Amino acid sequence: MRPFVFPFSQHIGAPSAPVVQPGDRVQRGQCIAEAGEGLGSPVYTSVSGTVLTVTDEAITIQADDALPTAYLPLPDLPPLECIRQAGIVGLGGAGFPTYQKLAVPFLNGGVVIANASECEPVLTHNIQAIERDCQPIIRGLQLAMDIVHADRGVIAIKAIHGQAVRALQQAIAGDERLALHFLPNVYPVGEERAIIREVLGTLLDAGSLPSKAGAVIVNVETLQRIAEAVDDKKPFIDKDMTVAGKLKGEEIQVFHDVPLGMAVSDVLEKAGGLDPEYGELIMGGPFMGKRTTLDAPVVKTTGGIIATETFLPGPEKIGLLVCACGADEKRLREMAASMGSAVAGVAFCKQAHEVKPGVRKCDNPGHCPGQVQRVMTLKKEGAQALLISNCTDCTNTVMACAPQLHLPVYHCTDGALRAVHHKLIRRIKA
Repeated sequence: MRPFVFPFSQHIGAPSAPVVQPGDRVQRGQCIAEAGEGLGSPVYTSVSGTVLTVTDEAITIQADDALPTAYLPLPDLPPLECIRQAGIVGLGGAGFPTYQKLAVPFLNGGVVIANASECEPVLTHNIQAIERDCQPIIRGLQLAMDIVHADRGVIAIKAIHGQAVRALQQAIAGDERLALHFLPNVYPVGEERAIIREVLGTLLDAGSLPSKAGAVIVNVETLQRIAEAVDDKKPFIDKDMTVAGKLKGEEIQVFHDVPLGMAVSDVLEKAGGLDPEYGELIMGGPFMGKRTTLDAPVVKTTGGIIATETFLPGPEKIGLLVCACGADEKRLREMAASMGSAVAGVAFCKQAHEVKPGVRKCDNPGHCPGQVQRVMTLKKEGAQALLISNCTDCTNTVMACAPQLHLPVYHCTDGALRAVHHKLIRRIKA
């Protein structure tokens, strides 16, 4: 097993600062890096062992042969401070520090929404956690509601997850403050403003936070980790994830409580080993995940590790159509290069507005006004095919025009979905 690596930057906010030195002995659950200023979050070791190196980027620890489940507990603190000390960040996206999200209570009413959408295809660990035991998630939701003084809680989940829905319905029976809301089975219905639109009927501006609608949105695994921190005094040291794709074992597997810092290669070994023929390794989901390597560590925001199918050869020139809800331009260029295609041109979905340099958000996630002009422009620029990162509705609009212009369409999710024999994102009927 490779040494465990704990980067100082694992989420939105300032990097943490090391408090250990090479040669130090550490125990599982010990703080090894304090929170930096400005949305900082501490880092705890998930293993017992010896510190090998401390660089400007990370701490490396050689774990003992046996990986213990016991941990050094957090001190007895009020719930919000316990969440801060535990190092919990959002586990469904970029990793916004959870204590900051819960730091400002509502003055009148308010709702905490548990995001159980499991929005990305292939990823299944959140739903399996609900099916296995949803009580920690309910407990975390109740704690979050108490912290922000919310008068109700809503669990937003796709109706297609029947077993999980039934488990939640049974768990919340008798608590009049809690309810379920059923989401449509489309991508990106798990985006925060999409959830606000679906649950509360309010469409927020691209730059607005859920608090503007009187809401706080928390991923279901984050809620589980909140309950662990408050009730069990457990720092955030383990992560649930889906491992899928070109594996020697089952195509889609779920692992609960994978120690943070474990190398991707060792996680893949837990899944039976990696097939020697694969296209790339993705950390995250098929839409928003990033290319990773075998020696990269599991970090706080790791939700999936996917070994994709080998890349199909692309045309000589390809056009990139970038959606704010999927892979960005840099990621699409990376994929085009792996296909052996030169980029003829780049177009952005008409609703993908730049809110700050390099960051785009959709005006109305999942509701697309049409892409005909963008597709025609890319063809005029010499594109012989399209590589797109569009959401469900955007992809439908692309497929309504691209074939008529004799433009084959590739999607950023193709390699991941092919690897698990999943239906590709193309023309999708609601």
